[in-house]
Amino acid sequence: MSKLFFKGRIDARQNHVISGYNVNRDVKAGSPEAPITVTVCSEERKTEIELIVNEKAIVANIIVDATQAENTIELDTLLNKPATTVFEKTPNRNDPCSCGSGKKYKKCCA
Repeated sequence: MSKLFFKGRIDARQNHVISGYNVNRDVKAGSPEAPITVTVCSEERKTEIELIVNEKAIVANIIVDATQAENTIELDTLLNKPATTVFEKTPNRNDPCSCGSGKKYKKCCA
């Protein structure tokens, strides 16, 4: 037998793909497939949340329950998504240094 003989199941991946199970499905929170759940204490707060949800086009189940504490964590995470950070391009070796010394970048801050 050769050293390159594979003893495992070669067709395991192909059978998985043929079966139709989608492992890369993106279900967005707040969509009709995955509505968020928000618990509030009063009807006034429910109307405030409904206005915010309708304005941002988010699907949410709002539950009014005075015995439980207010839970708006899922809504807060959807409304306060972190912005993508973009870094400035580092200067080339022969460009003037960004610190203002007048030297080339390779001789100063590199």
